[in-house]
Amino acid sequence: IEGNSLTLKETFLVINEGLTVKGKPLKDHLEAKDHHAALEYLYDLIDKDKKHTVSEMLIKNLHQIILQETDKEWAGRYRNANIIIGGADHTPPDALQVPNLMRALIVWLNSQKNKLSIIELSAQLHHKLVHIHPFFDGNGRTARLTMNLFLMQAGYPLVVIMKTDRKKYYDVLDKADKGEYEPLVKFVAQSIARSLDIYLKTLTPATTKQEKFIPLTEISKATTFSAKYLNLLARLGKIEAYKEGRNWLTSKEAIERYLKNRTRQRKISK
Repeated sequence: IEGNSLTLKETFLVINEGLTVKGKPLKDHLEAKDHHAALEYLYDLIDKDKKHTVSEMLIKNLHQIILQETDKEWAGRYRNANIIIGGADHTPPDALQVPNLMRALIVWLNSQKNKLSIIELSAQLHHKLVHIHPFFDGNGRTARLTMNLFLMQAGYPLVVIMKTDRKKYYDVLDKADKGEYEPLVKFVAQSIARSLDIYLKTLTPATTKQEKFIPLTEISKATTFSAKYLNLLARLGKIEAYKEGRNWLTSKEAIERYLKNRTRQRKISK
């Protein structure tokens, strides 16, 4: 959350334990709770209807939730005055244009669903929403949540923009302001890949606690398989593996299970 001073650990304590962090503003606590509520709303939508349509009403509902404790007057309502974004070259459109621009955004979205990939469409949707800046506050959060709903409905994981990537994030948005969407699309794709890496790294070792996961190049030395072939098996999901940075990691036990399954399948086919 832009401007929020809570650390990851502090945010966890605020949301899950209901604690107050000494020395941190009340607004930061409320923002964290509201953002968590908005994420829960997203998950509920996906559980109930995997094809939920992104609409003006849905965008307003998300905004209403993320500002319900910090700005009740304008939560879920379009701005009625012009604004300037500090430190940005882009000046959002006149407030009088916002309703028409938001309607046009939804028309554009529906017209592009069969023309652009999910990642391209979600990245451009995110940018266009931020570009319009329809609300006084919470535009970035609303845009990212809307993008995530679109991606998650297509089976992608929740995408998180890391604090360390914030400058790059703003840079690719600036380029998108000039009509250069490729850097933003690539940034979103890389964020998706990183989220998948995090989930795989978290989940895979948990199912095989006694196993030591090592790079494929090392595993290949102890097997008859090349590192290139093991990489293919990992990408196809044929062996238990997870990606750490650019490298796939697996275990000797995972290779043994793969060999046993392959031998069993060959016997069945005969």
